[in-house]
Order: sequence, then structure tokens, then C-alpha cells
Amino acid sequence: MSELSVRVEQRWAALQRWSPYGLLALACLLAVATAPAIGRAAATPYVLALAAVAGLGHWWCVDRRWGGRLDDGLGHAYLAGRTLIAFVMSWLNPFCAVFAFVAYFDAATYVRRRWVPVVLTVTAVTMAGSQSGGFPPTDVLQAFIFLGLLALNLVLVLVFTALGRQEEALAEERVGTIAELEQTNARLEEALRENAELQDALVARAREAGMHEERERLAAEIHDTIAQGLAGIVTQLQAADDAYDPAAADGHRKRAAELARASLDEARRSVEALGPAALDHLDLVEAVRARADTWSAEHAIAAQVVVTGEPEPLSPEFEAVVLRVMEESLTNAARHSAASRVGVTLSFTDDEVVLDVRDDGRGFDPSSSIRSDRSGFGIEGMRRRAERAGGELVVESEPGGGTAVSLRVPSVCDD
Repeated sequence: MSELSVRVEQRWAALQRWSPYGLLALACLLAVATAPAIGRAAATPYVLALAAVAGLGHWWCVDRRWGGRLDDGLGHAYLAGRTLIAFVMSWLNPFCAVFAFVAYFDAATYVRRRWVPVVLTVTAVTMAGSQSGGFPPTDVLQAFIFLGLLALNLVLVLVFTALGRQEEALAEERVGTIAELEQTNARLEEALRENAELQDALVARAREAGMHEERERLAAEIHDTIAQGLAGIVTQLQAADDAYDPAAADGHRKRAAELARASLDEARRSVEALGPAALDHLDLVEAVRARADTWSAEHAIAAQVVVTGEPEPLSPEFEAVVLRVMEESLTNAARHSAASRVGVTLSFTDDEVVLDVRDDGRGFDPSSSIRSDRSGFGIEGMRRRAERAGGELVVESEPGGGTAVSLRVPSVCDD
């Protein structure tokens, strides 16, 4: 409810509480002042006595109970007695009808709706009698005037009653609207509270998912960089120990040192969530060829790279996925397959990039437990990399038939 509405209701309540005293006092003053002129001086003591009774009745039945419920038995008796007193006072002195007028705006405060027209009709009779010259009519003309004024007052009663009922209906509608708004606000507050709880839960889950994803990323980077580098270092050092030619041994040691420096650089880049170092100064095709040549020299295994389609630049994240999967596939071929030849095909189409790495090694049964023993984290790590990039990884192999790794990622260009 607005501040203006509150002020209007407060003033209306004050008018209903105090106006009977004021109108009663005015009626007494008019009765005393006009009684000699209209020949009603003998009735003045009765008028004042009735006024005193009406004033005490208003104080006893209404004023001292203001703020509580007034449309009870005591309120009904007060309104009936006051209406009767106002009629008698107007009979004794027509100017006392000013006191009867109060029923027009406070009757609904003391009785229920169906009794309001009755009270207002009696008040209309009182007002018409006063306006026509007083009770009882002294001749036919005054009687006709009384009837005309009564009809006018009854029309006003009907109008006021209709307006009052419309006002009550509007008030009830406002109360219903306010109640609905309160219920809506309560539901909205409950929804906001649930949304806040849901958001907190989502934030917590997102934080846990982010931590888990970061752990997986670091694990994959460590496996694809540091572990592969260390394996290469071990291979080169073993080759150096087995070499009979000092120059060849020095070459293996030199290559081991280069692998150690490269692995250290890749480890730093993995911690900083950077892409492979080769992609800093080479495009994807050049990086794939360079890595295949390096791997072939390290392991003395022939590696051939074929590129089909028109190469398109990819986002750094997708290029890193392609290069890491190729590196892991070559590492598995060197470590497990005993392959003599490896083929790498990089195909560019309109909507995806396909990487195929095939070897002629001993192969394995992907459905057997040997798969987890041999491929371990490598294949699962490659598969998770592909899924994070919105792609797919397929591994096909059979004992004695070699192994083929196929990666498909969307062809998302880097702006």
C-alpha cells in the first residue's frame, strides 16, 4: 500500500471517529439559535438531552473501542439508537438533521452490507422531512415537497450505496491482488533461494570438474612430454653404452642431452598450459613432419608422412591435440609394436581434420586385458584429448596385424 493510500485511510478513519461529535455540537447550536424563530423553543431541552445521550453513546460504543471490531452487537445497537435519536431530534427541530447526515458515510462501519440500505433509507426520510420544513407536514403542499425530496434523497441513497459497493469490490479486489502478489513474491523468493543454492552447487561442481580436468591435463602432458622424453633419453643412453664406435656413442649422448633440454622445456610449457613448443614456429604440417623425422632418427624406424587436402590453420588447442596424439602413437609404436615401418597421414576436409598413424608391428587385441597392460594411460589419454576437442579417437589392432590410430577433430579455423 502506498503512502498516499495510508494517509487517506487515516484521515477517513479520523473523520468517522470525530465527526459525530462535531455534527452533534453543530446541531445543538442550530437548535438553540433557531428555536425561537420557528416556534420550537419548548423542544430545545429535549433536543439537548437527546444530543447528550447520542454523544455518550458514541463515546461508549465507538470512541473507546476505536481500532477494534465495530460491526458487532454493540455497534449494531449504537447505529440503530443514533439513527432513531437523529430522527427524533429532527422532528423536534428540523435543523438537527445535520446530525443525521453522518449516517451517509459511516453506516457501513457498524452494520453488514445488507442492513446499510435500511439505515440510509431512514436517514433519507429524516433529511427529506427536515428539508421540507419539518415533521409532521402541515399541509398538502408540504407533503408533496416532502415526497419529492424523499425521492431525491432515496436516489442519492441508491447512488451512494452503489458507489459504496463498487468501492468495497475494488477494495476486495485490491486485497486479493495484494495477496496474490505476496504469494508470488514468496514463490519468487523461494525460487531465488533455490537458484542461489543451485548456483552454489553448480559453482562447487564446476570447481571440482575444473580441478579434475586440470589434473587430467597435467597427467596427459606429463605422459606425452616428460615420460616420452625420459624414455627417449634412456633409449639413447643405452644405445651409447652398446655402441662400439666412440663417435656413435657421443652422438647418442648428444641426442640424449637434446632430449633432456626439450623435455624440460615441454614440462615448463605444460605447467603454464601452453601448446607444444614446435607449434610456436611451425605450422601443423611442418610440426608433424619434423616430429616424425626426429622420431625416425631416434628409433631407426622408417616413418613416412602423407598430407591430403588443402591444409588450413586450426585453433592452437586443436593443433596441440593432433600433434600430441601423433607423438603418443609413435611412442607406442616404438615401445610396444616392434614395428619396422610407420605411416602418418594428415587429411584436411571441409569440416574436419583426420590423423591416421599406422604401423606394421605385432599388434594386440583391443578387447583383451593386454590392451590396458600395453597401452595404459596412453590410449585413454589420447581419447580424452580427442573428446575435449569435440573429436573422436579410434584404435584398430589385431595380433600380428599391426595397429592403426585414427583421430578426427572438427576443422575450426583460428581467427
